[in-house]
Amino acid sequence: MTQQAARQRSDTSRVARVALAVCAALAFAGFISLGTWQVERRAWKLDLIARVDQRVHAPAATAPGRTEWPTVNAANDEYRHVRLAGIFLHDKETLVQASTKLGPGFWVLTPLRTTEGTVVLVNRGFVPPEARERQARTAPEPQGETNVAGLLRLTEPKGGFLRKNDPAGERWFSRDVQAIAAARGLNNVAPYFVDAEAAPAQAANGTPAWPAAGLTVIAFPNSHLVYALTWYGLALMVLIAAWFVRRSENAAHADTRPAEDAHRD
Repeated sequence: MTQQAARQRSDTSRVARVALAVCAALAFAGFISLGTWQVERRAWKLDLIARVDQRVHAPAATAPGRTEWPTVNAANDEYRHVRLAGIFLHDKETLVQASTKLGPGFWVLTPLRTTEGTVVLVNRGFVPPEARERQARTAPEPQGETNVAGLLRLTEPKGGFLRKNDPAGERWFSRDVQAIAAARGLNNVAPYFVDAEAAPAQAANGTPAWPAAGLTVIAFPNSHLVYALTWYGLALMVLIAAWFVRRSENAAHADTRPAEDAHRD
């Protein structure tokens, strides 16, 4: 091999090594950034869980009134323990498909006309398919002015997963406050609904009193630590791979050096 060919080969090898080093550095920096982002997300999630837990177990406060509706949001209001009073409009209830620890069935959403003249949808609880008709339920319907306590929930627009609400066909897959209000001809409706607390009363035969309230599931997936360790692990693998490549190059260079020295001699 001529010196010029050897020099060209050396230059090509050097360019390849530089390109590989740049790619490794970018990959390492990217994985570190992603891992750090997951650590920050985990801190945010833990803070959210703590705040929600505090809201759930706090004494019930008055539900946001009409003047507060524009400021109601998930960050500050979701799962707030609230109370309100009014008269249930049982003839305008809506059944929303549900899957609970009691099995498949429906949420019973009943409008409550509050003492200030507004309307709040109240999720009075779960009923199985055999209790979807009001006459088949075991719990008496609250009549007259009623006090309700429960957890504030935000509207669930656009239907459920891969299933759109069908108001005309009376098929509801999510608790879409605005759509339900429109279908029932309700005005002045709060932009949230309330999951009612469980009542201590049980049916005489010992079965749940339908509708069964207090089934709100509060769960926040928190796998951010696993994700962070995964990204940091990939960053470590890049470092190890770069170290192996560098060691192999040094070994190959050491093997070729005696032959190059002998050629010069």
